[in-house]
Amino acid sequence: MSGQKINGYSSLQIALHWTVAALIFFQLLFGESMTTVVEAGEEGTPAPPTDLTLSVAHYWVGIAILCLVALRLILRIVQGAPESTSDTTWMTYAGKASHWLFYILLVAVPTTGLLAVYVSDEFGDIHKLAKPAFIVLIALHAAAALFHQFVLKDGTLRRMLVPAK
Repeated sequence: MSGQKINGYSSLQIALHWTVAALIFFQLLFGESMTTVVEAGEEGTPAPPTDLTLSVAHYWVGIAILCLVALRLILRIVQGAPESTSDTTWMTYAGKASHWLFYILLVAVPTTGLLAVYVSDEFGDIHKLAKPAFIVLIALHAAAALFHQFVLKDGTLRRMLVPAK
């Protein structure tokens, strides 16, 4: 990455952001189907067909998220990210911290899900902790974006909607 200032995100970075967001939303809504299927297997009873289908989707969407996040991280390293628009140190720090927490979760959660499937059920307990963590982080992220848009009016939200030129 050269020392030039980045004014916004590229089309690919924006597309990846919203694609991953949609996939996470899917996982949060339908991820319980995986638990239903696992519990049915442990009890020796058949799982409902819808839950079977959604559990397979949960598995593959998780792998897709892991791959797309790897691409996002590579793009962040290669293309960079725009500077904070905030004038306050704490807001800049909070923004950076929340973004890195997202990246940590976006890698750790699919990884622990795969470990639960292939190594030990105990990883499933760790994997389940991610749902409330994601919900809180998403709520904070959305609130901050809306605060920047409607209170500070600093164009932060626009950077994730309109590609930089």
